[in-house]
Amino acid sequence: MTEDLSFRRKPLTPEQRQARDAARRIEAEKAMRDHEEAQKAFHANRERLKAERLAREAAATKG
Repeated sequence: MTEDLSFRRKPLTPEQRQARDAARRIEAEKAMRDHEEAQKAFHANRERLKAERLAREAAATKG
């Protein structure tokens, strides 16, 4: 039985490997920035909603 090796990738040159690693690093940094921005927006929204809830509860106890 003959093994088909046509699916194997060609080895990368050092320059190609370096370019690939740089692109991956850039993508990872962008993903981290996006995640941090989403977390900040989430926490800001949560604090805003908490303040609104506390204001409603305070108004309800006074009235």
